[in-house]
Formats: sequence, C-alpha cells, structure tokens
Amino acid sequence: MLPPPGTPGTDLPVRSALPALADALSAWGAAVLVAPPGTGKTTLVPLALAGLMPGRIVVAEPRRVAARAAARRMAALLGETVGGRVGYSVRGDSRRSAATRIEVVTTGLLVRRLQADPELPGVDAVVLDECHERRLDTDLALAFCLDVRDALRPGLQLLAMSATAQAQRLAALLGGDGDPAPVVEATGALHDVDVIWAPPSTPVDPPHGSRVDQRLLAHVAATIRRALVEQSGDVLVFLPGVGEIGTVAGRLRGIDADVLPLHGRLPAAAQDAALQAGSRRRVVLATALAESSLTVPGVRVVVDAGLSRVPRADLSRGLGSLATVRASRAAVTQRAGRAGREGPGAVYRCWTAAEQDRLPAYDEPEVTTADLTAFALELACWGAPGGRGLDLLDPPPAAALAVAEQTLRSLGAVDDAGRSTARGRALTAVGVHPRLARALLDGAPLVGRRRAAEVVALLSGDTSFRSDDLGAAWRSLRDGSDRGATARWREEVVRLERAAENAASPRLPDDTAAGLVVGLAHPERLARCRPGSTGTYLMAAGTGAELSPGTALTGAPWLAIAVADRSPGHRDARVRSAVAIDEATALEAGTALHMERTEVTWRNGDVYSARVERLGAIVLAERPLPDPDPADVAVAVAEGLRLEGLGLLNWTPAALQLRARLAAAHAGLGNPWPAVDDEVLLAAIDVSSARSRADLTRLDVVAALRALVPWQVAGELDVVVPERVAVPTGSRIRIDYADPDVPTLSVRVQEVFGWAQAPLIAGRPLRLQLLSPAQRVVATTADLAGFWVTGYPAVRSELRGRYPRHPWPEDPAVASATKRARPRL
Repeated sequence: MLPPPGTPGTDLPVRSALPALADALSAWGAAVLVAPPGTGKTTLVPLALAGLMPGRIVVAEPRRVAARAAARRMAALLGETVGGRVGYSVRGDSRRSAATRIEVVTTGLLVRRLQADPELPGVDAVVLDECHERRLDTDLALAFCLDVRDALRPGLQLLAMSATAQAQRLAALLGGDGDPAPVVEATGALHDVDVIWAPPSTPVDPPHGSRVDQRLLAHVAATIRRALVEQSGDVLVFLPGVGEIGTVAGRLRGIDADVLPLHGRLPAAAQDAALQAGSRRRVVLATALAESSLTVPGVRVVVDAGLSRVPRADLSRGLGSLATVRASRAAVTQRAGRAGREGPGAVYRCWTAAEQDRLPAYDEPEVTTADLTAFALELACWGAPGGRGLDLLDPPPAAALAVAEQTLRSLGAVDDAGRSTARGRALTAVGVHPRLARALLDGAPLVGRRRAAEVVALLSGDTSFRSDDLGAAWRSLRDGSDRGATARWREEVVRLERAAENAASPRLPDDTAAGLVVGLAHPERLARCRPGSTGTYLMAAGTGAELSPGTALTGAPWLAIAVADRSPGHRDARVRSAVAIDEATALEAGTALHMERTEVTWRNGDVYSARVERLGAIVLAERPLPDPDPADVAVAVAEGLRLEGLGLLNWTPAALQLRARLAAAHAGLGNPWPAVDDEVLLAAIDVSSARSRADLTRLDVVAALRALVPWQVAGELDVVVPERVAVPTGSRIRIDYADPDVPTLSVRVQEVFGWAQAPLIAGRPLRLQLLSPAQRVVATTADLAGFWVTGYPAVRSELRGRYPRHPWPEDPAVASATKRARPRL
C-alpha cells in the first residue's frame, strides 16, 4: 500500500529504514523503531506493513486528535478518503468499513478491545506509536499485547515506535527468551531549527499545583508577537493547559494572524481546523498533544513556555490532580522539531540555556505518579491483579497500587483476592475513571440518567473551570456560552447516557443533583464548614480544605468537592471545583462513610469516651459515655502514652537512674539485658491498670523497669551496673550513666592511687574523669594502667608545684590513696 518513491509527502527519512524494519519483523515478529519527530514513522510505516501482510494493521495512538490526523494523512497519501483502506476509531467516533486495512485507534480503545476479545481476530500486526510518552494506557496495551502473543497469538506481530532513544527496555520486553527484539533507527531531521533563548526579563514564580505565574504567560504572549515580527510562517505555541491557552489568546487580540486553540477538550471539527492550512498567517496555541504524531501545516516557528501538565496523586490525603511541571529535555526537543517539518525554522524557548541543562532528561512514566485506580481495575479484569504475570515496563509502586486496590474494593469492583467482579467489569465498560463510572451507574436512578451523564461528562474532561462553582460551570455548558467546549461535552454526554440504565429524573434542584453525583464519585471529599469559619472545611477523608477568596461558594455549610489539590508545604487543600449541598445530600452520597459507634480515644491530653455519629472524619454528633469498656480505655491510655511520650509517667530520680543503668548494661553486654529506649518502653510498660492521665502518674516506674529484667540476671544488677563504686580511699562515688556507652566516674586523682586498673562496669573498664584538688578535670581515661605510665608524669609535673600540700608520688599505682592534704607547717 505504500506509494512509490517520489510520491509527494512520502520521501521522508523513515523510508530508508523500512527494509530493515521488514526484515526484523519477519525474523522476530517484533521490533522497536526509533525515529525523531517529522521522519514519517506514523504514516509511512503502517502503509508499508499493510503491503507485507494480508490482515489488518492496528495502529494505536495516545490521543484522539492524533489518531484522526494519522488516518486522514495516510488516506490522503493513497488518494482516498478516510473510511476506505485507512480508517480510525476513537471514543465516540469511528470511520471504518469492511475494506479497511489500516485502522488507527487510541491506546485506550485498544485496551478495551483486548479486554473484550484478546485474540484480536483479523489483526496481523499491532503498532504502538509514541511509546516514549509512557502513558498508563500505552503501558497496559503493550503488556496485554505481549500476553496475547505469548498465550494466544504467537504469530501476532508487534512494533513499538518511539521518538526518543530509550529503546532498550522496550526491546527487552518485546524479545522473549532472554534476547531483545531488534531496534531499527531512522535518523535525520527534515530541516534545521535555530534555537533562540528568550527568558523573561524579570523573575517569575515557578509553577505550583495547576497554577502558572501570569507574568510568564504575559511573556509568552510578548514572545509570540516578537516571533511574528522576526520570522516567517505560522507559529505553534506550547502551553500546559486549556486555561493558559485562553489567557494567552486574550493577550493576542489585535495581532495580524488567526489565533487557534488545539487541545483535547475541543470538538473534533475544531481540532481538525487547527491541523489544516489557512488563508492567513496562524498562531496555534497547543497543549502537549502537538508534541508528536501531529503535523500542523505551515508551522516554521515554535514558542515553548517549557511547561507540562501531568497527573499527580497525593496518596496520604486521597487527592489527585493535574500538576504543572517543567517539561523534560526530550519533550522540548520534540517540540522544537515541529518547526523543521516543512523548512528551516526557529524555536523560541522561554528559559535560559543554563536552565535547559537542569531540565529532567525524560518525562516521568505516569505509572510512577498518577492515580492507579483505573489501571489496577484493568489489570484485575485481565486476570492479572496487581500486574502479576504481566511484562510491564515499570511495576506499579506498591503504595499507590495498595491505595488503588482499596478504592476498588470499596466500589465493589474487586474481591478480597483482587479479582474483578461483575460490578468491576461493568465499571470498566463505561470508559471513564471507576469512581466516575460508579457515580454514573449509581447516580442515574437518583438524579436521572441525563443529569448524571452531564455531570460525569463535566468531571471526566480536562476541565479548566472559570470558577470553583461546579454548578455554575454545568449551567454554562448547558447554555452553550463556550460553543467549542459545549460541543465536546455534549458528545460525551450522549456516549455516557448509552452506558447507564434509563431512569426517570426525580424533582431535585440541579445543585443537589450535581452534589449527589460528585459525592458518589468522591465520598471522601464531602466536606463540612469548620465552626466559626466561612471558607475552611473538613473533608470526610480528614483533610482540611479552603476556598479561594471571593468565591460564590463562601459560607456554604457543606460542599461536594470534585477537584482539590494541595501545594507543597500547605496543610490544607485548595478547592478547585465543588458544589454547595446540604447535610441530607451529603449523608445520602456518603452512605458508606456514615456510622454511629462508641469511641474511646485520647483527646486533649486525657481519655475521652463518647457515642459518636460520623461521616468519615466529620463528627456529626456525640454524647459522653460515662462507663466505657475497660479494654477500650486501656487501648486509649496506651495510645495517649505513645502520642505524648513517656513524660506522662512519674520519673523519679530513682527511676531515671535505674533506666540509665539498664541502658548501660544493654549497651555493654547486650541480651539478656533489656533495651530501655522510648520505643521499647512504650511497648513493654504495662499501663493496663490506668484509666486516665492521673493514673499514669501513679504508676511505679521503678517496679516497671525492674520487671523488664529477666530473672536470670536480675540479681546481678548491682554488680554489673552499680549505682556507686568504692574507690581506694573508701569513698563510694556515684557513677554517671548519662552516656550508656561510656559510664563515667568523676574522682580526684589522689583517691585512686593504688588502683592498677579501673573496675569493669557493664563489661567495660570504667572511664575515669580525674580531677585536681580544686575539682578541675586534668585527664580522662578508661586505661588507668596506661595513664599512670604515660599521662600521669606530665600531670604530676604541672600540678605538684601548684598543690604542694597534696601527695604526688612517682608510682601512683602502688601509693596509698588519700582524701586529705598535709597540714600546713
């Protein structure tokens, strides 16, 4: 099917690599193709494969707009329209026929087809494009295809295509039997691209959460105006999201060019318009979807803001959001390549050359940062819970996977062994996140199928709300004030309506209906206003949340929060999208979190017992309980001791001294002498008799410490670590056990005359801190015999003249000890 050489649009660098690629697939049944952007891999390779195989070629692209554009380009090279020998299928849209030999699909749709019929009947080869992007669907599609090849279709040919040189891991997975699959490289860019460093002239704040400094966006707009003056051709601008595209478009009013957006939320017609040449000069404002697979005709200039928007999961607080980060070096290289597809071009980078060197080399795989709930459900439906038995490029992080599996169990999507249930398979079939699928299926009977579909369609898109009032955003879409967004939303609503059972629409206000659907999707984000506040809330998950100043939601007693994120260093999350509800709606949506139980806890420094009604972490009502279960009280006391520490106990001087002695015994001799650090004591000291903070102060800590000492050595305590030691003068001097590794005795040097060696304490020579007659330290030693020989002569020489009435014998090891000075003459 590949047109002959010389056909316009087909003489691209990848063409020279096609023979080697055909040989690799013929010999191995799998290969990796590495080709930079603009070399023709997305369009020429499938056409070449279709000429070598009788069956269909399925090409998987990570985005819908790329799938449609690739199909349209290949059909044009054949002189045909889409739907003939080249077709496409994306969510909610398909153009194919019985004559279709090459079908371009999204990776998400390929995963759905594999789940429905893993054998892929009639398909001879699967081509996974843009594998370097490492999206969750791409990782799943690759793993499932490898499993199908190994178990069901050994003749299925697999080709992974990447725009970056990270190919060895792909080759290792595709190979099998320990040998990597061949890697074929197509080199050569079409045209040179000049790099122009164009950083802002004044400092801008780094991105945080989903926010971007408005000064950077103003600078991007100014750089676009500069590029229009200095360069020829259309301008392609990379921005992180839809909101930034709107902001920059507003700053470009009045320029002598057409300004067009290009992002995933646009309807297909608007996306296609951005991918077609115009009669006037154009400025195309795009998200990362324009990095690869797409050719935007007429582009000779790229302006790059240097940012990307990626999924992030806050596991500890149950929050997930899109975060704005610096783009990787691999990503900005691909972006620059867009300017060199049709002729020499230029890229304006809104940062410095020094910053370029500090950018991360590659984008992080989504599996390491994103919410894995949908990913885990796909694995479970495949029969590989947690990915067990599958060849994944990266294993999912254990903590994120555990949170995802817990969420799926709460939805009834998997059983205790992690296997998918009938409900789980129904949720997967909806084609949105499992939480949103649950909200659709369970919300339709409560609010009506149409309204449930409308709210879920609103939540499932890459939505950039103009305010945090989700109800207002819903009404705006219904009114059609943003025709592009409305068209895309209505397409999704129609699709979702087909996935839910028909149900009459109860007579509920729209905000109540929206709140129910949002609450069903995220019951842990149902939130009640904190007492005495109008803008801070406590979510059912236990995390605080705060509204932006001036929002219309201020003062709402309850919220159903759809989107919230937390900036580093902040305790509370910031509400990005929510709907005001009442308590009854919160309780209906959060039924699984609504409970009444007896709670005996450590609160405000003492035991507190009550009968408590809760919605998760939100206390709805409580009444004191005068006679709690003693076992529950003991647990609360132990928890209080753990939280506030051993300082709650009455540490008498005797208790402190005994603890220090036991610590020295354990440090010097080890077992069976017990450790007495905080962690051990918190676990070992019996507080079961205590029912309050006051009872803890009455515990006999000395007895509790002695109870830790095994009976076999209890009688040796005063020998191994005595409180005091008798020196040659007869004085009994207290040993300092402050450092358990080095028990120390402070003593005047004249009182240890006659000791050849210091005594052993906890199996080690006692360290002596030797004092002058004036009680000043003159030497410290644990080797007394060595000190008498090497150190004492210098001490004697220095001090005998200062203290002539005190004895300073030449051989102190055999001299008589004394506490007294000679009388004055």
